[in-house]
Amino acid sequence: MKPAYLLSSQVEIKGNYKHLKKMKTRFAPAPTGYLHLGGARTALFNYLYAKSMGGKFLLRIEDTDFARSTSESVDAILRGLEWLGIEWDEGPYHQSDRLAIYQERSERLLAQGSAYKCYCTQDELSDMRKKQQAEGKPPVYDGRCKGKEEEPKPYT
Repeated sequence: MKPAYLLSSQVEIKGNYKHLKKMKTRFAPAPTGYLHLGGARTALFNYLYAKSMGGKFLLRIEDTDFARSTSESVDAILRGLEWLGIEWDEGPYHQSDRLAIYQERSERLLAQGSAYKCYCTQDELSDMRKKQQAEGKPPVYDGRCKGKEEEPKPYT
């Protein structure tokens, strides 16, 4: 008996959501090592939720960290998911193959005024996060670049 089948008998979703015909969940691991316990739990939950709702489960490989992503890790993650009994309906899509799509969509959002560029440096973002945490607040981007139109100055 597959592990996913064993778990599916223990998951109960309350409410009638069968009308959500286009519902999709996804699992998007970064291929920088083996599938770990937290990733396996997330994949199982999302897979079982999609199946219990009559939806689709999508697998997306977050391989845009070119320095750390490896094809061996992709293979190990796929084998781990298969061992768990998880069968994806779509994918695996590789983020690196879809960069042109994301570029076009982000340009469209910027043109519509639905998004804005952030010009903060990594240090500024890190300082913002540390300050918020010191104040007992969750780290959240404060939107300081919203409305700015200048391009960042090049590093010299």
